[in-house]
Amino acid sequence: MSPVVELQDVTKTYPGDVTALDAVSVKVEAGELVAIVGPSGSGKSTMLHLLGTLDRPSSGTVLVEGRDVSRLSDRRLSALRARRIGFVFQQFHLATGVSALDNVADGLLYGGVPPAQRRRRARLALERVGLGHRLDHRPHQLSGGEKQRVAIARSVVGEPALLLADEPTGALDSASGAGVIGLLRELAESGTTVVVITHDRDIAATLPRQVQMRDGRIVQDNVWAEAGR
Repeated sequence: MSPVVELQDVTKTYPGDVTALDAVSVKVEAGELVAIVGPSGSGKSTMLHLLGTLDRPSSGTVLVEGRDVSRLSDRRLSALRARRIGFVFQQFHLATGVSALDNVADGLLYGGVPPAQRRRRARLALERVGLGHRLDHRPHQLSGGEKQRVAIARSVVGEPALLLADEPTGALDSASGAGVIGLLRELAESGTTVVVITHDRDIAATLPRQVQMRDGRIVQDNVWAEAGR
């Protein structure tokens, strides 16, 4: 079985000869919960963009479920991203004045799912993240932790193979942040592959695998270290 996502000797260089990623290779298997950790400028955000097919590498290969994304047209790549990859960001990006249920249901707008089924699946996703009692609440009626749970429900309602969470606790207090990390752990245990991008070493240390970045390179991967590589 192919890894859910893999980078093979990937380099990303921006105009001005700025190398954000330098010959990085990493693979994430199904059901893993992984932290990509490093300070600002370490390359972790660039890695997120490449793992999520939001950007293409300057060299090297990005594989999603065994498919070389460089061989896909922009249209097919967008379809792959919509169906197989979910995103959670530090800012929740919820539509104001719209209920939690409809915010989550809108995550299925581009999947050709009929409206009634969208709302049914959205209800199930909100129940999954512990918000079955907040279906009709609008964002201004929710706490920060609840808003992030709605955002996570929206990202997993389409049952993606890969969930990418970019600083998902950055806008939360420590108690709410711990709750969100606990939820991501539960999602991984139920089969969703989760990659958390963070600068917070304390958060990373609570996760089963940490990939440490510095200056565009992986300086430590504790899975590799345990394997004696």
